[in-house]
Amino acid sequence: MTQQAPDEQTHFGFKQVNTTEKAGMVADVFHSVAAKYDVMNDFMSLGIHRLWKRFTIDCSGVRAGHKVLDLAGGTGDLAGKFARIVGPTGKVVLSDINDSMLQVGRDKLRDKGIVGNIETVQANAECLPFPDNYFDLITIAFGLRNVTDKQKALQSMFRVLKPGGRLLVLEFSKPENDNFAKLYDWYSFNILPKMGQLVANDAESYQYLAESIRMHPDQETLKGMMETAGYEQVTYHNLTGGIVALHRGFKF
Repeated sequence: MTQQAPDEQTHFGFKQVNTTEKAGMVADVFHSVAAKYDVMNDFMSLGIHRLWKRFTIDCSGVRAGHKVLDLAGGTGDLAGKFARIVGPTGKVVLSDINDSMLQVGRDKLRDKGIVGNIETVQANAECLPFPDNYFDLITIAFGLRNVTDKQKALQSMFRVLKPGGRLLVLEFSKPENDNFAKLYDWYSFNILPKMGQLVANDAESYQYLAESIRMHPDQETLKGMMETAGYEQVTYHNLTGGIVALHRGFKF
């Protein structure tokens, strides 16, 4: 892979920034919101994010003894559930590029008594520090839209996934109904930043999060990106009218 030119542009929300600067800017957002991240997730989604994550676990096919990588795993919601499923013979890696989010996740899992078969690794999804053909399952929930080079990240995940393994991408997507989409836009840009200010004292970060959702590829585009990276039998399931979609692909 050739290195990206220092002046190559990418999006940070609706802004254009240098590609080399985006990761640091995203890191600043999540440093800011880490302490209130779980509270805001419940507040913003009225708790529905828990149902989206439960559906993801139901589609994972994870069994005792499996190795699982939860990328952009933040505060450990999925990783904690997977750790209980894979048991003492399995392994879960909770990985995030942001050390503040990982610290919150480590503390939360420790408070719940989930230790022993779970470890935390600070890593960039574009260049994962794991062996080839290592994990039975990789999940990335509400994290892919923040990655600078999404195609490179999907390829990196493919490399470390075992043959027969699967990738699950849970991410905000494009609502199916136009009227619903307009209501969702109004909520995202008028209410969400105000919630961020009220709960986390940070309207700007939640403005970015709303913008990043709009800049993320739609369902069919992401499906094509996964196929380009090598995944087969790629499908997606719309949740809550397409506000969120779960993409699934296999490595054979």
